[in-house]
Amino acid sequence: MLVGCTFGGESVQGVTATVNFSPNGGCTAAIVAVLADAKQTVLVQAYSFTSTPIAKALVAAKARGVDVRVILDKSQRTERYSGADFIAHASIPVVIDEQPAIAHSKVMIIDSAVVITGSFNFTSSAESRNVENLLVLRSVELAAAYTANWQARAAVSAAFTPKDLRPSP
Repeated sequence: MLVGCTFGGESVQGVTATVNFSPNGGCTAAIVAVLADAKQTVLVQAYSFTSTPIAKALVAAKARGVDVRVILDKSQRTERYSGADFIAHASIPVVIDEQPAIAHSKVMIIDSAVVITGSFNFTSSAESRNVENLLVLRSVELAAAYTANWQARAAVSAAFTPKDLRPSP
């Protein structure tokens, strides 16, 4: 679907959008497919991150030479089931956005041209049990705006240390 939208009061034309809905609407598969096509960069912002297929797709992108970087909400430091440890052990830089009450973004920016966003958390529950939505937007202009926000959040975030590498209390 080709749509027009506004950003910062400016019209952005030629945005191509696809949409998926959960439960069981193919949101995870849509994300994995876009990540499989990534060539240069993948920037991630996530509130909750427990999806094994998405984590494996990020690691596969990293193995192909794609620059993958992740910002997570501070809750992911202590969540029992978080993909943070898995991706950090795959040499993917992970930082924690500690400043806001909740870092509630669910965003991926791929190759400075594709933005994945919506209410869809990167979790198995979001795919199979929750009612959520996912937009895949193809627009260099929108990707630039999301990248600027990603960089601003990364600049105020703290490094993540996997649970097994933390000192014992």
